[in-house]
Amino acid sequence: MTDWVVLLIDRGGYAGVFALMLLETVFPPIPSEVVLPIAGMRAADGPLGLPGVILASTLGTMTGNTIWFLVARALGLDRFQAFVARYGRWLTLDSYDVDKVQRLFGRFGPWVVFFARMVPAIRTFISVPAGIVRMNLARFLIWSTIGTALFAAALAGAGYWAGREFHRIEEIAGPVSSAIVVAILAWYVWRQLTWHRRHSSK
Repeated sequence: MTDWVVLLIDRGGYAGVFALMLLETVFPPIPSEVVLPIAGMRAADGPLGLPGVILASTLGTMTGNTIWFLVARALGLDRFQAFVARYGRWLTLDSYDVDKVQRLFGRFGPWVVFFARMVPAIRTFISVPAGIVRMNLARFLIWSTIGTALFAAALAGAGYWAGREFHRIEEIAGPVSSAIVVAILAWYVWRQLTWHRRHSSK
């Protein structure tokens, strides 16, 4: 994967970084844990500047985040609840979970979005519940942008610091990202296995 990422960054420059991070947001199998350190390395080599890499990656990610948010907002809470009532088992969601998310965003929405933007895997999908509960758009954009920029600065900065020795970053970021994905899958399986038990107790 790294070869074509390097090629796109070298040929596209900041526009390439923007496009890769936009794709990463709408198509999560393209990991930011690979794209950002490589972009930081290219900044260390000279073709790009680190501030420009952070800005381009933040703008690309936020474009994708905003698309997810607006789509979820257009769906709306009522239609989402109807969807959950019909297919909630496969999402491991029910009306009680939806109510909890609504209360969580009502009290801590900006903080939820801010911290989620710095967690691999979760950072991509947090826009959906934020949009469904109709979080204030200005707050969503502000706190998402801050969290996204910090995440981009950390990974691109690590790539800049490591120079050509990308394996140093990949050895750490790769397993961490994989561990989070495995944990999410394990949580999903557990929710499926305990679905009937949880609902029989209500």
